[in-house]
Amino acid sequence: MPITFTFGEFLGARSVIGTTLAELGDEYPNLWVLTPDIGATLVEFRDKFPERFLDVGLAEQACVGVAAGLAYDGNIPVVSGMLPFLSMRALEQIRTDVCYPNLPVKIIGTHGGLVGNGGSTHYAVEDLTLMGALTNMTVTSIGDPLMVGEVLRQSMSMTGSLYIRLAVGKKDKVLYEPGTHDIRIGKGIIAREGTDATIFTHGTTVAQALDAADELAKDGRSIRVIDMWTLKPIDQELIIRSAAETDGRFVVLEDHLAYGGLATRIADVVTDNGVHLKAFERLGIPQVYAGFGEDEQLRDKHGYGLEATIAAIRRVIAAQP
Repeated sequence: MPITFTFGEFLGARSVIGTTLAELGDEYPNLWVLTPDIGATLVEFRDKFPERFLDVGLAEQACVGVAAGLAYDGNIPVVSGMLPFLSMRALEQIRTDVCYPNLPVKIIGTHGGLVGNGGSTHYAVEDLTLMGALTNMTVTSIGDPLMVGEVLRQSMSMTGSLYIRLAVGKKDKVLYEPGTHDIRIGKGIIAREGTDATIFTHGTTVAQALDAADELAKDGRSIRVIDMWTLKPIDQELIIRSAAETDGRFVVLEDHLAYGGLATRIADVVTDNGVHLKAFERLGIPQVYAGFGEDEQLRDKHGYGLEATIAAIRRVIAAQP
């Protein structure tokens, strides 16, 4: 990829999407890109391969249906749009047209969580629950923009469907030094080692979890941060190992409803495998329509901002078995 950035800098995930798809279009002559009128990120692919680019207008159901038809004909379709609408308005088409026949349709989009200040109609906060319930669907939530390109490349050889959740995608912090982590679909990333407790997180809240761990390190606390960017299939081995290595103390932080997302999936793994935890807390969006505001303000308002994260970690560390 010609764009190179280093740790701590900011880069738009949207620009990575456009650049990567344009490159992949040369390698895969059966790659198609479709959008329901959200094509600003796709200009490079559109200009390079206009015969394989489709903008269907504001019709998410139709977009997914056309993608399924293209996949039946041996193509690799990528649908790019806004996730609040792709995950809900087109849910039936994704379930029946894409997942049921297990087609290689990639759904990638923005506005996962309380980002963009668009109000509750424009926040995807139930999406991981919905996509995670679908048979044959792989579900991801990516915080580092440089990871998007690698995941798209890996997805070209996938036989089934894939959901990629992003934030607004205009100014995202590069979280990892390129080459320092093995990025593999289905495997979590240990973003920071630690022994006193583990924070599991994904997407936009990874940076917040790292900030919380940095703050607690000032008090001598050693906090492991795991970027569980693939929610389905989830990295069960890493969850079980972290319970043993961090004294059975877990906090799950996510920009999603507190129930139904990553915390629920981790709780399932723990219960199904008979793992004993000393403390478990989930931080996320409560059962409310969140309203307007910047994402950091809304996290503070709804109890899963930076200070709430630090407080939750302190509680699980202090909890008696």
